[in-house]
Amino acid sequence: MAAAVVSLVIGVLESPSEGWIDGAAILFAVFVVSMVSSINDYTKELQFRELEKSSQQDERCSVLRNGGVIERINPSDIAVGDIVILQAGDNIPADCVILTRNEVKSNESGLNGESDDVKKSAEGDCFLLSSCLLTEGEEVRAVVIGIGLNSQWGKIKANLVSEAVNTPLQDKLEDIAEKIGKIGLVFAVATFTVMFVSIWTRDHGHSVAGGVIEAFILAVTIIVVAIPEGLPLAVTISLAYSTKKMYQDQCFIRVLAACETMGNATNICSDKTGTLTENRMTVVEGWFAGVALSSDQFTDNAVDIVVKRILVENFCVNRQAYLVTMDDDGRPLHRPTIVGSKTEGALMLLALQWGFQYDHVAAECFSEARGDRIFAFNSSKKKSTAVVHRPDGTVRVLCKGATEWVLKTCTSYLCQNGDTYPLSDETRTDIESHIDKMTKKSLRTLCIAHKDYPSAEDLPHGWETVAPDDGDLCCDCIVGIADPLRADVKDAVREAQEAGVFVRMVTGDNCETAKAIAKECGILTEGGLVIEGPEFRAMSPSQVDAILPRLQVMARSSPDDKFLLVVRLNGRNLPSNQEEWEHFHRGKVGVSWALDRERLMPGYKEEWESARPEGPQVVGVTGDGTNDAPALKAADVGLAMGVTGTKVAQSASDIVILDDKFSSIVRAIMWGRSVYDNIRKFLQFQLTVNIVALFVVFIGACAGFDPPLNAVMMLWVNLIMDSFGALALGTEPPTAVLLDRKPYKINASLVSRPMWRNIFVQSVFQLCLLLLILFQGSSFLGTKEYRWCEEYDVHSPSGNLWDPYTGQQSLDNTTATVSCYTFDDVCESHSGHCFESKHDIIEEELGTEPGHFSFEDLKDFRKECLQCTRTDITLSTITFNTFVFCQVFNEFNSRRLFNEWNIVSGLNKNPIFLAVVAFTIVTQIFLVQIAGKFVGTTPLTATHWGICAGLAALTIPVGFLMRLIPISENPHSFFDSGVGQAPDGKKTIIKDCISDDDVSQPLLRQHRAEELRYSDHL
Repeated sequence: MAAAVVSLVIGVLESPSEGWIDGAAILFAVFVVSMVSSINDYTKELQFRELEKSSQQDERCSVLRNGGVIERINPSDIAVGDIVILQAGDNIPADCVILTRNEVKSNESGLNGESDDVKKSAEGDCFLLSSCLLTEGEEVRAVVIGIGLNSQWGKIKANLVSEAVNTPLQDKLEDIAEKIGKIGLVFAVATFTVMFVSIWTRDHGHSVAGGVIEAFILAVTIIVVAIPEGLPLAVTISLAYSTKKMYQDQCFIRVLAACETMGNATNICSDKTGTLTENRMTVVEGWFAGVALSSDQFTDNAVDIVVKRILVENFCVNRQAYLVTMDDDGRPLHRPTIVGSKTEGALMLLALQWGFQYDHVAAECFSEARGDRIFAFNSSKKKSTAVVHRPDGTVRVLCKGATEWVLKTCTSYLCQNGDTYPLSDETRTDIESHIDKMTKKSLRTLCIAHKDYPSAEDLPHGWETVAPDDGDLCCDCIVGIADPLRADVKDAVREAQEAGVFVRMVTGDNCETAKAIAKECGILTEGGLVIEGPEFRAMSPSQVDAILPRLQVMARSSPDDKFLLVVRLNGRNLPSNQEEWEHFHRGKVGVSWALDRERLMPGYKEEWESARPEGPQVVGVTGDGTNDAPALKAADVGLAMGVTGTKVAQSASDIVILDDKFSSIVRAIMWGRSVYDNIRKFLQFQLTVNIVALFVVFIGACAGFDPPLNAVMMLWVNLIMDSFGALALGTEPPTAVLLDRKPYKINASLVSRPMWRNIFVQSVFQLCLLLLILFQGSSFLGTKEYRWCEEYDVHSPSGNLWDPYTGQQSLDNTTATVSCYTFDDVCESHSGHCFESKHDIIEEELGTEPGHFSFEDLKDFRKECLQCTRTDITLSTITFNTFVFCQVFNEFNSRRLFNEWNIVSGLNKNPIFLAVVAFTIVTQIFLVQIAGKFVGTTPLTATHWGICAGLAALTIPVGFLMRLIPISENPHSFFDSGVGQAPDGKKTIIKDCISDDDVSQPLLRQHRAEELRYSDHL
């Protein structure tokens, strides 16, 4: 900018009529480049605000209105006085006061910075603050007292200022940009030096100030063009475009970096429920009070009314879910919407099928005033419990949960007449047989049980805080709940595996159910391994590493198991020293760094890195529950469920899968790879332009020419390759072909071998073409030589004389009759044509024979007598025009990174690319034909336009030929995850999940021996 102002001032002083043009043109070009970049940034910000607004519009919370009817409304529609219904994992939408007696915990770190959860209850701290999260506790109802700017969060939000954070790819590209900028600086200094010297070697010291300013402006322009500031811009544009499109594909990007990271994910640890299955739970089979029933028998009288009442009480009281029976317009729904646990909802729908209204049953049986309590599902105990004080003075404990956990605490079972009988080994075996049959049908099983106490005084001490559900339960029934596999999940899993992504299923279901579903959707393959959570978490890091290449299913897992699996895969959050390791394992009695660092999961940084010379895995993890938050945070990409996910899970995630489908995760991988490839396409395009532009300008300067590309031209080229190139190549839509390759390693080079081939070949071709036009163009284009002088001026004429016959200077004034003033007399127009033309030698003056001479033939006449005031720029215009058209055609070549032949496929799906190409061509025509004085060009004929386009179009066949050069991607750039296949194709099995073999048993024996030694040590 400063150089442009100086050029403007000097130009006006030297030539008031036209001297302002060059400086003004540069200022205008700088303004256009700055405006385009600003508009791009502004558009990107608008896109993200639109996405955020769309996401906020999709949010829902539950309120009681119209006489106790539960309505699902947007949090922005909440009014003061509304009664909100909140559960663990919900985001608190407004400032509220608790009404119910249940005790909950709230995470208020976003407001006060304290990481510890705060206990909340009606008797104690009863205030729930907006934007905080309910992390633990039963369902709670609260009255709204503050919304919007009058809430605690609203007051803080009004003062928030957020700063943009670079993504990893942006950081990597900025590093490349810095290196390219240094190379550009070298070229700029070299060009300035050559042009500075040429002020005396070529222009004989005339107009030193103007020459220095011109050299300085061009050097600065070279630096501006060389520094590829468009690289970070390309990332921003591509991410903004992809983020908007991914939202339409049911993927809401919360963290920009996740979009690009997801493209190179090597592992996906997926939940089962709602992701692989539809999360449309229905009870289809069961063992009811000693009788096995199928779904079509539920509506019959096969279950006695007494048994139904016992079961329905458990279904309707011991729950965290509820049903919404009306839509937003007040019309009855065909199937009630389940808010909360879909598993609990299936039981409530069964009660509805039997003719019981869950809210009526709950109101009749449960009363906080009597001291009734609900203990929400505990992930470590795998059960939820309710304590109900009955009108007759007895107390009933209602329990339900994972079959293997609840059944083992049962000592009796319910019969059809409502009586209880001791649970014999024979009956237990019969029940387990039915459970086995159901799990092999991919059914989730739950055990429903109860326990009666004669009075409240008989309850164990501390039952108000610890559920009294640890023994002597009565098994009421075992239900088999079907959750249909999503229709698209088999294809989605197969596509992910073919893309080199290792898909693992992590579920809380028992082993047989998990195995059946994993096989059905294609996750569990030949040679795969199934393990249970308790076995996994007890292994040592080295034992886990031995099974990770084949571990495809983890059953009976807890959130901690998922966290340990993720950390062991990607190495994030691993303790890096003794202090961090001891902090990680705080609370474990007898554990020491010296004895146990090699034994306890997840290990530590040094041993983890030594075991993985190939680098870390890139892990994507799905989660929906509050307890999934640590694993979501530990993952490279946390994928929370948008439908079933809690606010805690969504807040901990990077991407929210709005439809909870696994196929949407695969689309996220495809979009991530598209972003990665689009940046590389742009990088390939920009490096080519950079190399050609820098060499053309430098070679032209060394050859003694004026710069072939002046400052305004270079700024226009900079606009083409930065902003326009980023728009054209950064918005390429993804194709299914992207899933045909394996993911790249984290440390893989952005510029691959085929890309270097493409850059080198195109740069050499364009450079040779432009230099040919520059040096030899006049011979085959019918133009004057480069920068041929159209008009001369006689300056500081010397007293030398020239002999017109010999062309030499002479002191003999009888034959040396031509002086500097002769040019004024003979060439009144001072034109270049007159300078080169033959003129008659006047015989009377010379006294010799008549003849002809040309000023051009007089030695050093131009150097000593003349100064060129106007040059013919036709050839330089053709050079500039051909260069720009080369970039237009090379944009088509740059759409392909490897050896693909079809460079135009998919153009109909990228209107932005076509618009950029059309705009570039139209603007180029305008600059050449109309804005010549500003740009330094002259209008070209139709023939010349055709020649420029035709020569530049050779870029396309050159692109085809360069793909014949046999260069392929470096195989070490890709991450080989093994996709779950055992190297020898043998089955690898742990425990009873599949069957024992001699591969896994030594590991287990070693592990169990270590456990015994560890116990002895304690």
